[in-house]
Amino acid sequence: MKGYKLKINGNDYKVAVKDVDGNTAEVEVNGTHYHVEIERPATQVSKTPKLVQAPTIPSNDSHQSIAKTAAPGSASAIKAPLPGVVLDVYVKEGDTVAVGQKLLLLEAMKMENNLEADHAGKVTSVKVRKGDSILEGAVLVIIE
Repeated sequence: MKGYKLKINGNDYKVAVKDVDGNTAEVEVNGTHYHVEIERPATQVSKTPKLVQAPTIPSNDSHQSIAKTAAPGSASAIKAPLPGVVLDVYVKEGDTVAVGQKLLLLEAMKMENNLEADHAGKVTSVKVRKGDSILEGAVLVIIE
């Protein structure tokens, strides 16, 4: 039952809608019961709330490993995206790498993740070894 307080031409009315069935409704106005006909069928109000989620915008990246900010010839640190354990290291200091080349294998959240070079260059430093436990954001490899 829904109750309303209405003011029509300066007069106060207390209206309670008891039941709505199709195009008829049972209402009580200031204590008096009425059966009224509705010109158009009433729409049922859903009791379940609607979930509204902001639309997601897809990334324009053609390849995730390509850095958008790294300038050629500048040093770049490859950092751990998640905490985990280094399962294998595919490069060593002095190696030349290409964009997208696998640098190391990281186990994080019981999944194996290949970390790739974000730009071409020379590996100047490898900060981890096979079996090392690392935290999120830890520097793993530096490419110049």
